[in-house]
Parts: sequence; C-alpha cells; structure tokens
Amino acid sequence: MATKVKLRQRAISGNRQSLYLDFYPAIPHPETGEPTRREFLGLYLFDKPKNPFDKQSNNETKQLAENIRAKRQIEIQAGNYGFLNTKLKAETDFVQYFKQIVETKTGGNKNGWQTAFNYFEVFTGGKLTLSNLNENLCNDFREYLLTAKRQRGIQSEQITQSSARAYYNKFKAALKQAYKKGLIEKDLSTRIDGISEPEVQREYLTLEQLQALVNTPCSIPLLKNAAIFSALTGLRFSDISKLVWSEVQYSELEGYFLQFRQKKTKGVEVLPISEQAFKLLGERKEPTEQVFKGLIYSAYLNVHLKQWILRAGITKDITFHCFRHTFATLQLSYGTDIYTVSKMLGHRELKTTQIYAKIVDDTKRKAADKIKLDM
Repeated sequence: MATKVKLRQRAISGNRQSLYLDFYPAIPHPETGEPTRREFLGLYLFDKPKNPFDKQSNNETKQLAENIRAKRQIEIQAGNYGFLNTKLKAETDFVQYFKQIVETKTGGNKNGWQTAFNYFEVFTGGKLTLSNLNENLCNDFREYLLTAKRQRGIQSEQITQSSARAYYNKFKAALKQAYKKGLIEKDLSTRIDGISEPEVQREYLTLEQLQALVNTPCSIPLLKNAAIFSALTGLRFSDISKLVWSEVQYSELEGYFLQFRQKKTKGVEVLPISEQAFKLLGERKEPTEQVFKGLIYSAYLNVHLKQWILRAGITKDITFHCFRHTFATLQLSYGTDIYTVSKMLGHRELKTTQIYAKIVDDTKRKAADKIKLDM
C-alpha cells in the first residue's frame, strides 16, 4: 500500500494550531529504522485570527505547509526519507546553498546577489553548517557588512550603508528560502534586525527655480524637455528614455495619461499627466517610436545639464533624478495627499514617499520664519 501524506493540525498553547504531516502507512526513519508517522513542520496557525494580518499569516502558512506536503509525497514515492534525517540537515553547508541560489539568478539582479555571497563567503571562511547557523551569527554578519571594505575600486574605502543594506537583504532572502525548503526549523529572516536605509539629502527645485529653467535656453532642447517633463510627471530618466508613443494615451473622460511598465520595479502603471506635460512631447509619431528619441544617459548629457542649471542662476547640485524629487516635493507642498503622491511615483511602499514629507515640513518651517516684525 502506497504511503499517503496528509496535512493535519493540533491545538497547542497560546491559542495556536501546530501543523504536522501524517504518513500512513508509516515510513522508516533513516536514523533509527523505526516506523514513523509524523513530521512536525514548525509552522503554526492562529486559532482565532483577530485582524487581517493574522488571517493573511494563516493563509500564507497553510500554503507553505501544503507545498511541503506535496514535496514530501513525491520524495516518499521515490523512496527518499532523508528529510527526516536531522543530522544530515545539520551538516548541510549553508554557504554552498547560498551559492546555489545565486546561480539561479539572471540579468542585472545577479550582480547584487553575487556580491552579497562574496561578502558572506569571506565572513564565514567558505563554510557554515546549518547546525551553526543562528541569530547571533546573522547579527554578526550584519555588523561585519556595516564595517566591510569595498571588494572593487578603492578597496580601502568602506561600502556604503545602502550597499550593506542591499547585501544583507539578499542574505535574509536566502534564509527565508532555506526555511521554506525545510532546511532550517526557524524563520531566522524574521527574527533578525535589518539594516536601515540611511537618510540622504534629496535636492529639489522650488517652483521659482523650475520656472527659471523653463525660461532658460538649453544647448540640448531634448534634454530640457525631458527634464521639465520629469518635474511635471515624476518619471525617472529610465522610464522617460524608453517611453514610446503607444504608451501615451488620451480619453475624453480621463484626459492625457501614460500606461507603461516601470523599468526599475517592473510594475505596470497608469499615470495621468497634465496638458502642459503632453505638449512637451511634440508631434505624435508611430506607436513603436520612442517619444524622446536619442535621449541616452551619458557624461556628455550631464555636462550640458549642469551648464543649463548654472545659466538659470541655480547653484544647487541638481542631477536629472532631482526633477523627480521636485515633482514629489511640489505636489506635497501644494496639498496633494501623500498616498496619491506615492501612487503617482510608483512607490510600492508608503514609507519610501515619507522622506518627501520631511522635506515639506522643513519648507513650511522656513516659510513660517519669513514673517518677522520689528518688535
């Protein structure tokens, strides 16, 4: 009779249900040879979910448990009972497991994963068994990244906090995957603190400075139109440069809008734009033709951008991305709510947009201090 694997649960303390797999008929334990009918998954459900977050957690946990059940059924049918061998799991090399994950990545995303692995390999000396993988080691790796030196370029320089954060997030993702695969019993990725995003000075233009740029000639008119378009729409350079005419649309009800896929996040966006922004695009051409044809990011372009900004009398250190910051800051300054601004910028999380709210608060403070009386 073929063994069937069923997902079951039983009540435990704390108003929770523990999930386990039931094997019937029993299977031989690879360490003792004794028949075994259960494998506890270390996954738990809320008995009575109190809020949407608890309900979502239950749904995700059930799905994960079901995935493990299906995997176990296949393994048992193949006569593989190694998943019960705790000693075998404990001796698995997490460094090699991390490397296998990196090898599955493709494109530009692989570079970040590879660098994260390189730092972890140096930190561990090239070997780390799962039996030695714990919260303390994860926290030690976090501190190591915060003081690590660059592996390329000027190697005496320390990597930035943003880079350390990106590499540590890759490491946490590897931990999460190991947990989902059943290699580790605890989800360490949720038990350790991440590296916070450092606050950076985000330069932006005031409305008066933006108007000054509109009134100032630029040696590359295409660059000027693209920059002002970014300030009126919040679009990144990468999305502006690849924009094609089929993505520029109009309806009597909605007016002008863009329907496109963000290059950075891959998310599909529908972005309303003003008539002024539309006029910057020029005469409509073939659907597949680029709107800002010939706009290519380069050092040459940046030189002309700097010259144009200086001719307008602006001494701030303005890059092309600052026009996106300008859009966000001006929208908030003129009363657009932060949720709407977040959606228009294509942010996945509201906290990404909140940095602009801090800028606006500072702007309001400076405005309040402008009214002074001789008392």
